[in-house]
Amino acid sequence: MYTPKFNWFLFVLYALAAVGVLVAALLLPSFRPIAYAPLRELILPPPEPVVVSVLYSTEKEAWLSEVIADFEATNPTIDGHPVQIELEKMGSWEINAAVLDGTRQPVIVSPASSLQIAAMVDSSTVKFGNPIVNPADRTSCRPVVTTPLVLVAWKERADVLWGNQPGKSLWKDLHNALTDPQGWAALNHPEWGYVKFGHTDPLKSNSGFMTTLLMTYGYYGKTSNLSASDILSNTEYQQWFLETESSIGTFEYSTGPLMEKMVVYGPSTFDIVAVYEATAIEQAENAVGRYGELRVYYPPAQLWSDHPFCILNTDWVTPQQTEAAILFMDYLTSEPAQKLALLKYGFRPVDTSIPLEQTGSPFDRYAANGFRADLSNLPDVEIPAGNVLNTLRDFWSRNVSR
Repeated sequence: MYTPKFNWFLFVLYALAAVGVLVAALLLPSFRPIAYAPLRELILPPPEPVVVSVLYSTEKEAWLSEVIADFEATNPTIDGHPVQIELEKMGSWEINAAVLDGTRQPVIVSPASSLQIAAMVDSSTVKFGNPIVNPADRTSCRPVVTTPLVLVAWKERADVLWGNQPGKSLWKDLHNALTDPQGWAALNHPEWGYVKFGHTDPLKSNSGFMTTLLMTYGYYGKTSNLSASDILSNTEYQQWFLETESSIGTFEYSTGPLMEKMVVYGPSTFDIVAVYEATAIEQAENAVGRYGELRVYYPPAQLWSDHPFCILNTDWVTPQQTEAAILFMDYLTSEPAQKLALLKYGFRPVDTSIPLEQTGSPFDRYAANGFRADLSNLPDVEIPAGNVLNTLRDFWSRNVSR
């Protein structure tokens, strides 16, 4: 039998333990869950969140918003602090500019492709003496979903221009068609007027820049070792490039509006556009029954929009934020998030264990429109050094920008 003195001793011991846990919870938020609930909620302030700010490109906005809601529903914490994701969307090249000039200080940058990361490595090294991102470190800088650049064309016109699939001389053949003063009349279809091609503004939109890079590789007939000299020292290339670009009346600011304009206005505006595969998938249903069959064609060499998420190596990013950012990136590459990206939004998962051809996959639904899951027979082009990418952008800015 417990005596009153012993009961009092147990009460004091319990009270001291409760106070100890409360004090510990004040100092260390990881102790908060074991504190006595009524006292905890009455006395303890909620722990400050670890805020992970993300500057991201718009193409993945819908998927990212849905995945973040799912991520935060898991109640992720770092040392007892809840993880909070804050998004700000911006053009891929604008992300680079905003970080380099100091107007934005995010924890993570996520442009549309590793092209911008390569350019950021070069530009930040020049400006700060050291790169502020490390694409070689796959823990802190990694792709989360991918989609290749494709050409979308009205089948009737593509059949005349290149048949079932464009050949290795695609970009030179396209240049010749665009610059021929007879237009489609040179191919026995004067009723179609001039050949009309569109891509986005390379200074604002990643898909436009990807197009100019593939054009340049296509001109030289290679898939690697592109140099700044190839862009600056070859006047025949420069003339060819500028003739192609001068055939384009307006450069849209973003890939989505470009694709929408093609679907809405048909071949009176564009015969062919260069967009992301995922963007073409998004508009596949909307194109049905409008101006004939709209098909997707894959360039003879591939360039991928791989949506890297990269943690900045700067003094404004704390160790806790780095840890929280890695936790978030792990969730983005988890199976549920990757399947959602494929089945609902048309991105290719970076998790290669997830089959592209499965029930509900857009590669199954839209195979008749030319979408191909297997691109293993097409080579990838090498991402050039950052100084080469910046040179190509500068060349376009000086000679084409309007």
